[in-house]
Amino acid sequence: MTPQRETLTEPMSKTRLRLWLKLLKTSSRIEGELRRRFRDKFATTLPRFDVMAALSRFPDGLKMSELSDLLRVSNGNVTGIVDRLTNDGHALRVAVPGDRRAQLARLTAAGQAAFAELAQAHEAWLDELLQGLDAADAAVLHSLLGKTEGETDAQ
Repeated sequence: MTPQRETLTEPMSKTRLRLWLKLLKTSSRIEGELRRRFRDKFATTLPRFDVMAALSRFPDGLKMSELSDLLRVSNGNVTGIVDRLTNDGHALRVAVPGDRRAQLARLTAAGQAAFAELAQAHEAWLDELLQGLDAADAAVLHSLLGKTEGETDAQ
């Protein structure tokens, strides 16, 4: 059976299952390569990059709970990464006025500079890893994947 004919005769649920498996395989391959490159080139981790990226978007800082919600990880994971960033001089914690238990985490100037270098490499790596897609392909794929979240505009 040809792939086209097979798609026409099988339930849509099977087609969507194959799509999910392809997305998962592709995502895992790219994530694994990013993890390796961050480790080899910068002696850092993808989760550390993710925390720095989140903090870079909020220069006034984020509460630890906000950071963990944004990244969809546990408070414990975020706390450990922020602790290491703080020890390295890339982040700092400041008290939240009126809330003795809460702290804001934010990047220091050194952290912003380190993140800028990581972000530049990250973008270049993704450009390389997705080079099989031209601009039109990337735009169509982005739009189609947006339909899974009910998106109506290009984000």
